[in-house]
This record gives sequence, C-alpha cells and structure tokens, in this order.
Amino acid sequence: MARFRPAVRAILVDEEDRVLLCRLEFAESGRDVVVWTVPGGGVEPGEDRMTALQRELDEEVGLHLTADPPQVWHQQVRWPHRDNGFDGVRNDYFLVRTSAFDPRGSMTDEQLAQECLMGFRWWSLSELHEYSGPAVFAPPGFPALLRALLLDGVPASPIAISS
Repeated sequence: MARFRPAVRAILVDEEDRVLLCRLEFAESGRDVVVWTVPGGGVEPGEDRMTALQRELDEEVGLHLTADPPQVWHQQVRWPHRDNGFDGVRNDYFLVRTSAFDPRGSMTDEQLAQECLMGFRWWSLSELHEYSGPAVFAPPGFPALLRALLLDGVPASPIAISS
C-alpha cells in the first residue's frame, strides 16, 4: 500500500487578486529546475492540518491566520523515488484572502535555502497567464486553476486536481 505524506498549502490572494508564490530551485535529473508554487509544507506527526498551515505560514512568510480558511483543492502526487519512507505527497490547498505584505517568516534565509526556497513574488492573473520563461508553476495548470477559483468562488467541496 502506498504511503503519502500529508501536506498543506495556502493560496494567498491579496485585495488586487494577486497571489503570493514561492520560488523553489533544485536539481532534478542533472538539470536545474525552478518552480513557482504556493507556500506550505508537510504536516508533522501530531499536528492537525490547521496547526500545520499556521506553522508553515509563520515560518515561510510571516503571516498569522486569524480564522480557518476553506479548503479548495486536493492533490495526490506520486514521487518517482521513495523519500523518507513516503511514496508521494497529499497536498490540501486552502484559500487565504489577505492584504498584500512583504513576506518575511521566522526562518532565516539559510533555513529557507535548505528547503530550496529562494524567494517570493506577488503575481497577477495576467502575469501568470503571460509567463513564458523556463520556470514551471505547481500544481500543473496553476494559472487556469487560480482563475477558475477566483471567478467561481470557494467550491462546496475540495476539487481534486491533477499532479
């Protein structure tokens, strides 16, 4: 039976409908890869999802949640190799509306770099759709997923998205 590590991710959207993304840089199959994705990470043993989401946001961007945000997406990703005893990750995505802010979490730049996290940027929908550089967005199809979320609102139950 496959084991998937539980993880939480926050889709942080400001008053101008811009989304805050993290720039991840790592080597894969002998080449450098850059991925833009939303903040978040693994649920630690003994944590519930909201506690993990609060911790991840505090560590990475310095945002303190005042209410439990709605879950909007669910994704299961199988890894090509077994990592720390897991066959993949199960991401639960939550929509967090917030005012724009300068991300500065409790982790140092060195600690962020150990997590392959090399920066942050607020992106507008048009910038996401017009981007043609070498970096990729995660999850796949993120610009269209975000546009649908902002147009349609919070779904009645989390939408399963592809990996």
